[in-house]
Amino acid sequence: MRSKNDAALIGATLRAVHAQDYAGGFELIHIDSGSTDGTLEIIKSFRPAKLIEIRAGDYVPGVVLNRGMREASSEWVVFLNSDCEPTNGRWLSELVNAGRSSAVAGAAFGRQMPRPGCQAVYAHDYERCFGGNRESGAWDHFFSMASSVVRRHVWEQEPFREDLQYSEDDEWSRRLIRKGWSVHYAPESAVLHSHNYTFHQAFRRAYGEAFALAAIETEPDDRYGYLRTVAAGGLREWLRDLKYCLTTGRLIEGPHALAVRVAQRLGKVKGYRRGWSHYQRGPHTISAAPTHA
Repeated sequence: MRSKNDAALIGATLRAVHAQDYAGGFELIHIDSGSTDGTLEIIKSFRPAKLIEIRAGDYVPGVVLNRGMREASSEWVVFLNSDCEPTNGRWLSELVNAGRSSAVAGAAFGRQMPRPGCQAVYAHDYERCFGGNRESGAWDHFFSMASSVVRRHVWEQEPFREDLQYSEDDEWSRRLIRKGWSVHYAPESAVLHSHNYTFHQAFRRAYGEAFALAAIETEPDDRYGYLRTVAAGGLREWLRDLKYCLTTGRLIEGPHALAVRVAQRLGKVKGYRRGWSHYQRGPHTISAAPTHA
């Protein structure tokens, strides 16, 4: 479990984890990135198997994920973000069973459901990614590390990249599939997890994900242009948002959804272009997200 300043939510997450109906038993390993809001005290009150503290400035996703794998002792290692609260006692067993369902399964991931109060534009994204009729099943690829399980001997062959600040789970799971392993979805393994990002945060996240995507491309992707990505793509996405808002009685949130989509797609264009220049033409070093949209 990775955490940083999550005192408002981690207690509920830990209570749900310890209430799991899982016959095999488990050890809980925490890696905290410099929390100062009481998160550490809450973690300690649940007496974890291990608590590893690193400085906030030292956090690199792949480095932390690889360390978590090394610290764990079992063949199957579960990852759960500290703000992902399991919705019932079957979360863990359903997730592990999905991983064990195939001899060539390298990983599995569970369902994420938006919390009450999640803004419509983001709730729609969770529905598209994890809902009963999820669009992500027909996408080129989709995976989320937030609630997932990894087979150790697969990770030993294919560890996480440590030069990415975003999308390390996407790159890793794509690599597994290319090597012949499968990634499974466990819809009955559900957690509450969502964020209401500001416009600036939406831009930064999209920028970072597109920047990282450029690291795994072999040819420039001409989809990332202002006309195609921001104007045409943003309009299509917003029309889908409007339909969702209408069917859920949240049409008043339509203008907000449009502003979010514009911010995200501007981030995609800028992030991909800078990422392509960085990874394909320059040294492979970590680059921070921009400070402004």
